[in-house]
Order: sequence, then C-alpha cells, then structure tokens
Amino acid sequence: MKLRPALPVDTETLFDIRCSVVENHQSREELASLGITAQTIRKMIEGQDYITTIAEENGRPVGFSMAQISEGYVFACFVKPDFEGNGLGRALMDAAEAGLRSKGVRIAWLSTGQAPGLRAVGFYSHLGWYKDGHLDDGQIIFRKKLIDNE
Repeated sequence: MKLRPALPVDTETLFDIRCSVVENHQSREELASLGITAQTIRKMIEGQDYITTIAEENGRPVGFSMAQISEGYVFACFVKPDFEGNGLGRALMDAAEAGLRSKGVRIAWLSTGQAPGLRAVGFYSHLGWYKDGHLDDGQIIFRKKLIDNE
C-alpha cells in the first residue's frame, strides 16, 4: 500500500471510489444533490483547507480520505469493497488525523449514519473516536482528541 496526496487530476478517481462502496452508497446524482460535484471536489483538492489522501495498491487508487482543516472535520474516508479489511481505512484515517494534528487541530469530528449493522460506527469507535451527539438529520457525531492541552 502507498499513500499519496490527491491531485486535481484525481477528481474522477475519488468519485469512482466513493460511488463503489456498498455501505453508505451514494450515486453521483445523490452527491450532486448535496452539492458534491466534480467542480466542488476539484476546488477542495486545489485549495489549502483540505487534506486529501489516496491509498494505492499496485499503483491503483483504491481508497481516499479528506479532512477539512478549518473545521477539524473528516469529510470522507472510503475504500473500494474489494480492498476492505486490509488496513487501508485505518491508514487513511491515520493520515487524516495526522494532517489535522499537524495544522494544530486539537479535536476533530466526523459524522456517519446510524443504520443498524453499519460497520462505520464500530470502525470509528475502534480507532478511538467517541460518540458525541447527532446531527439534525440523525447522523452520529464522533469526536477525537488529536492534541492534548498543554
């Protein structure tokens, strides 16, 4: 496995990975209805506010994470189904956390669905994230301390 920063040319690759997942699947149309388009993702990659990391296996992109520095928010972490269970998700979350930490983010947050059997809840808990309420749409909020107070 190799981790590398995403480039603007990777925009379509990120959509391919995102739309390939089984759990929390969303189509390009569903993502567009949320304002997530190739144009917005490209701007996120090009800007200075997001840390975007791609995981590759044998030179092939198979997962990615995105974290927003200004909000301390892990926006995305997705791995293609055929590559799940190999530590890619953990490596991508570690990269997002390390990137936020390096920018001075003390406490990070993310959100995920709460459907019964959703593996993301156990995954984030296993990585040391703790539940801290819900968004208005019912998603679970998770937080994690990245930097101890001095």
